[in-house]
Amino acid sequence: MSSAPPNPRRWWTLVVLTLPVLIISMDATVLGFAVPSLSASLAPSSSQLLWIIDIYAFVLAGLLITMGALGDRIGRRRLLMLGAAGFSIASVLAAFSTSPGMLIAARAMLGVAGATLMPSTLSLIRNVFSDARERQTAIAIWASAFSFGSALGPIVGGFLLEHYWWGSVFLVGVPVTAALLLVAPRLVPESRDPSPGAFDVTSAALSLVAMIVTVYAVKMFAEHGLSATVFVAAIGGATAATSFVRRQRRLADPMVDVSLFSVAKFRMAVSGNMIAAFGFAGSLFFVTQYLQLVVGMSPLRAGLQLLPAAGASITFTLLAPVAARRFGAFAVTAAGLTLGSIGFAMLTQVTAEGSVALTTAAVMILNAGLGASMTVAIDGILSAIPPERAGAGASVSETAIELGVALGTAVLGSVAAAVYRRGLVDVDGVPSEAIDVSRDTLGAALGAAERLGREPGDALRDAASSAFVDGFHAAALVATIAIGAVAVWAFRTRFQRQPIVESADVVSMDAR
Repeated sequence: MSSAPPNPRRWWTLVVLTLPVLIISMDATVLGFAVPSLSASLAPSSSQLLWIIDIYAFVLAGLLITMGALGDRIGRRRLLMLGAAGFSIASVLAAFSTSPGMLIAARAMLGVAGATLMPSTLSLIRNVFSDARERQTAIAIWASAFSFGSALGPIVGGFLLEHYWWGSVFLVGVPVTAALLLVAPRLVPESRDPSPGAFDVTSAALSLVAMIVTVYAVKMFAEHGLSATVFVAAIGGATAATSFVRRQRRLADPMVDVSLFSVAKFRMAVSGNMIAAFGFAGSLFFVTQYLQLVVGMSPLRAGLQLLPAAGASITFTLLAPVAARRFGAFAVTAAGLTLGSIGFAMLTQVTAEGSVALTTAAVMILNAGLGASMTVAIDGILSAIPPERAGAGASVSETAIELGVALGTAVLGSVAAAVYRRGLVDVDGVPSEAIDVSRDTLGAALGAAERLGREPGDALRDAASSAFVDGFHAAALVATIAIGAVAVWAFRTRFQRQPIVESADVVSMDAR
């Protein structure tokens, strides 16, 4: 343990550091609920809709390593405040977007700003809480704020969507960023690496290219299959990633200590973080649309319906550190991911007629499990990083989370979209032009059904809802298998006795 006296205001500092988590989780949640009204207003294509959702996570994931290293050098609190100001400006631009292209650009700007927020909060927690047990509790509270924001977002967003235009949901975070800018200078201590090396622009560019191009290749492959574009993007991403890793090994002061990835338990912690975020994002993308467009709930009603799931996530997130100390971190990770896999398996059984109770129970189970596994994985990653490199270390955790979010919507969304398009064939009494329009999104299909009138409209609505549910089933099955596989990996890792790091100053994820 560190011999330095604890910060007397550390718990108030933690309260301030949860505000960016609330911003980002609320922003992600309300966007999911705004998809139907956004689609009706801006009429994006299915590809544009996925980019509206994905581009934020793509840019954020690509810049996290760079911003984490930058925060170590210029000051983590300073970077946090710059990000909060930028997030406010980008939110206003997103709220008043007049075209899909403008909204995509605004979401990209939000990604740039968001990349400064998340590593700053985790790195500050790593430095403020030197005691390992207190840090575990602080991370659990930090993670539960994500669940609380996810629960609050639909309720606030649902109210706004019922009374105002879709763009109002992007303004939800502006009061939070304003509060952050006011209180952070008073309650959050500044911290930085006391002996930082020179900022490596080449490494920053390589990490950005590797992340964005690789995720783009995965997205295009899932949506369109193998093509020359996918092949070139995959090669480009792999080349940039390889160059980045080789450069980090040569540098005396690298952005990321890639040698940590040679340790099985560190790899498992990062992978567990990523697959949990994958499940969270994927389930939110589908369940919100299912409840609104298939079941017919209003945004506010759908948000309230998912409130028990958020409560389960918060509860299990807060209990995870206690369980990890009793049973071992990897036992908790394995159990949590198993619950996540079970929850997705339950989602493969929902029907187009409306399975509200089953959907609610499934999301409760998967949220509880994924929340617990993510909490202990984050602590495992931060425990392996010296406090002076906390920004770079936190960026590894956040990169895993945001890559998981990007892949959750890109891969699962693309799988579902492909099944939906193939399943929506000719419908008796419905013009081929209406079918062509309907193949873009379920929202477009419901709009076409409304214009057609009674009998043909009802037929198109039923066919489109059935095709959407088939796509939902396919995506849920992919998630079930992927999360289940990582759960098995976590269970096997539990029996590997070596710690992540050999240090008396940190508590690593143990092997019990």
